[in-house]
Amino acid sequence: MKEPEGSILKKINSPADLRKLKPEDLSLLCDELRQFIIDEVSTNPGHLGASLGVVELTVALHYVYQTPYDQLIWDVGHQAYGHKILTGRRDIFHTNRKYKGISGFPKPSESEYDAFGVGHASTSISAALGMAVASSVKKEKDRKIVAVIGDGSMTGGMAFEGLNNAASNNSDVLIILNDNNMAIDPNVGGVSSYLLNISKSKQYNKLKNDVWDGLGKLNGFGPKARRLVQKTEGALKSYLLKESNLFESLGIRYFGPIDGHDIEYLTKVLRDLRDIQGPKLLHIITKKGKGFKLAELNQTVYHAPGKFDKTTGKIIGCECELNKPPKFQNVFGNTLVELAEKNPKIVGVTPAMPTGSSLNIMMEKMPDRAFDVGIAEPHAVTFSAGMAIQGMIPFCNIYSTFMQRAYDQIIHDVAIQNLNVVFCLDRGGLVGADGATHHGVFDLAYMRNIPNMTVSAPMDEIELRNMMYTSQQENMGPFSIRYPRGCGCKVDWRQPFKLAEVGKGRTLTEGDDLAVLTIGTTGIAASRAVKSLHKKEFSVAHYDMRYVKPLDEELLHQIFRKFKQVITIEDGVIQGGFGTAVLEFMSSNNYYSKLVRMGVPDHFVEHGTPEELHRDCGFDQKGIYNRCLELLQG
Repeated sequence: MKEPEGSILKKINSPADLRKLKPEDLSLLCDELRQFIIDEVSTNPGHLGASLGVVELTVALHYVYQTPYDQLIWDVGHQAYGHKILTGRRDIFHTNRKYKGISGFPKPSESEYDAFGVGHASTSISAALGMAVASSVKKEKDRKIVAVIGDGSMTGGMAFEGLNNAASNNSDVLIILNDNNMAIDPNVGGVSSYLLNISKSKQYNKLKNDVWDGLGKLNGFGPKARRLVQKTEGALKSYLLKESNLFESLGIRYFGPIDGHDIEYLTKVLRDLRDIQGPKLLHIITKKGKGFKLAELNQTVYHAPGKFDKTTGKIIGCECELNKPPKFQNVFGNTLVELAEKNPKIVGVTPAMPTGSSLNIMMEKMPDRAFDVGIAEPHAVTFSAGMAIQGMIPFCNIYSTFMQRAYDQIIHDVAIQNLNVVFCLDRGGLVGADGATHHGVFDLAYMRNIPNMTVSAPMDEIELRNMMYTSQQENMGPFSIRYPRGCGCKVDWRQPFKLAEVGKGRTLTEGDDLAVLTIGTTGIAASRAVKSLHKKEFSVAHYDMRYVKPLDEELLHQIFRKFKQVITIEDGVIQGGFGTAVLEFMSSNNYYSKLVRMGVPDHFVEHGTPEELHRDCGFDQKGIYNRCLELLQG
């Protein structure tokens, strides 16, 4: 009698339950797991395509390895939904990425099965290597460490650093290269082409199948014979591919490519590899979005599609509809094209986020002047510096949270040489459901410490356009513009360009009793709070400072001479940020006003909607209103 739909998955409360299954049940479990992910993500948005692509791999890994003693590290982690569901979180998976719910990424504090906290690309190999070395030092010779990394993450420099060190350490690490020829957008660069050549070589794949049966027996031949087999196999691979095998040239045994959706064969291969010592890499071929047709055909769209109809695949709703304010990223993308049409020096650069940043607009219209450099933020910055020193004006678009990865390059390669690279930092501030690994809350603080750097944050879409226009004027030097995820507040945003004079703020509302100083889009909530206070007959002034560096010192002198109470508001860390800059000015100029700084407190903020997180941090409209009222009535 056929078991009811979903009956196998319902019995899996841990990998120990999974390992009780018969091999012939694994395929059905994969089907049920895939459908469960589709059902859940269709109503509670998250990362769909990546998790669907690794269902068989996820099941196979937990079936073969003794997790949590054996440890799995998922690079980035947006493919780990199946892993979470199989490791005791099935019944709470509906809280995924929700306020006070489970994280959308692996998180050790959430589960012992989440061996390492992730969220940014290319970290898994280094982490796995460190964990393997630690196990060796602790004499845990039976503990196995596995890193799962996608071909997109493999383009990051840190992945190559890890590979290089793994070979020299000779640690017992298995690296699984999940190759679907996609990051969020299609992969670019030499590594992508190299992997494609391997996967398409019929002779090479035949050779791989012929030698596979003997792999599990290698340990019985002794070290000399084992080295001979490795050298012979490597030479044959190189001959058939007409090039050296990259991984084996580094001293890492390479196996594959194999079909990552063949659960029976995958488990067999993993069992064989489990018994082979030393650093090794298994190359699997998968399809992102596997099992959901539209996700297979539109892999970029269905990477994280929002809510969708699980039957038709139709995406439900849109953040920004017709006759509504546009997304900030689209204002950036369209404005960059406008500026580039007038200024032939302008070029665009992104590290693997053309769609997410809207640089794809320029890539379509000016393909010879817009560059996707892969998941390689440090390279993106120095690549931009190389163009800038030749007289170009690169607009280097990187999410705020990822800009952290290239801090040395900003200082060493751009700022010291005073080059006009425009850093457009998308997703500035608290971004929402992606949580602590993705909040862009540090850039105002870390950018303002760098000499020669201009640090700006527009309050709305028109201001974003004007700051972009200003940043490409003569002798501007390094210029940072940060703006948030999502939509703004202006429908008629496409206005003629105006110079946003560097270091000059704006008076939005006059007042006599209290001064509110804002930077960026915090000014929108503050404006509404100030209007409410005026209706209560409180006299509150509101200033949009626009620039954190240089500060508008002339305006600040006027403010501190007039007001005994001042509030600063920022969607960024309080320590070292905009409020700190104003506090330093006040101290240096011997003013003694009461200064209250509002922003992100000194802890890592978890996930939730931006509205929920702003409320928790106290700088939503209500929080601003109440804090002002306390000062006015105190």
